[in-house]
Amino acid sequence: MVGVIAILTVATVVGRTLERRATTPEGRATIANLNARTRSWWVMAVVFGAALALGPVATTLLFAGLSFMALREFWTLAPSRAGDHRALFLSFFVALPIHYLLLGTGWYGLFAVFIPVYCFLALPAVSTLAGDVTDFLARQARVQWGLMLTVYMLSHAPALMMLDTGADPALLVLYLVVVAQLSDVAQYVFGKLVGRTRFSPNVSPSKTVEGLIGGWATAVLIGVALHGLTPFTALQAAGMSLIIVVAGFFGGFVLSAVKRDLGAKDWGYVIAGHGGVLDRVDSIIFAAPVFFHLTRYWFTP
Repeated sequence: MVGVIAILTVATVVGRTLERRATTPEGRATIANLNARTRSWWVMAVVFGAALALGPVATTLLFAGLSFMALREFWTLAPSRAGDHRALFLSFFVALPIHYLLLGTGWYGLFAVFIPVYCFLALPAVSTLAGDVTDFLARQARVQWGLMLTVYMLSHAPALMMLDTGADPALLVLYLVVVAQLSDVAQYVFGKLVGRTRFSPNVSPSKTVEGLIGGWATAVLIGVALHGLTPFTALQAAGMSLIIVVAGFFGGFVLSAVKRDLGAKDWGYVIAGHGGVLDRVDSIIFAAPVFFHLTRYWFTP
């Protein structure tokens, strides 16, 4: 956390300096976006650090709140019909709190299957009671996707606190979030500085090959440097951090494709410079379950 604060301090000073030196409208707009992102990162770092310091209950509640806000953003953009309202109500006010309650009480067996099995069966069954069969398959796919992405997948980050690896479980959560988020930041920075080759303009116009290489390499080096927080050796940390950044990249990439399909640039506007909550946690959504299960399989008794 001290390292994160140091990075944010440097970014703040650099941003203020560049703001005074920017002369073109495009340059001023880029620096303004960078400074807005930095200010938002300060708030996110303080909130996340405070939740970890307060313990598992606070961390679980924080991620439950993030899941609720991300699910709300998903359904703000995704089309729905009156026949979906029962399933949506159950997603927000029954499935989400029960799932996080299972996580908070450490009931891993039911936590692992509650949404992908029981909710998967129950939500379309409830939807049929409305008698609306128009685009039924597509509508139910959106219900399942929204719940799986924003609740089930994201919840695997705080679920790391259920694991007995010999290391402080809160530090595993910190490790995952720091590597995934700094990878995103480094990709953005390298893309702005040296990015030339567009990776996939139709899906994510801002991503460049140079940004990906620089961001991934930086995040892996950070993951190796932080291996002391984890049960991993330096070599194992390199492998695990590479898995985090690759999975995180595809999280952002897939959700960018979904946004393009829905005709939106951002999922929301709650975080200045970043868009919505779902824009900020998309990398964690894909990285968290992969990191959780690899850690559980290889590094727990």
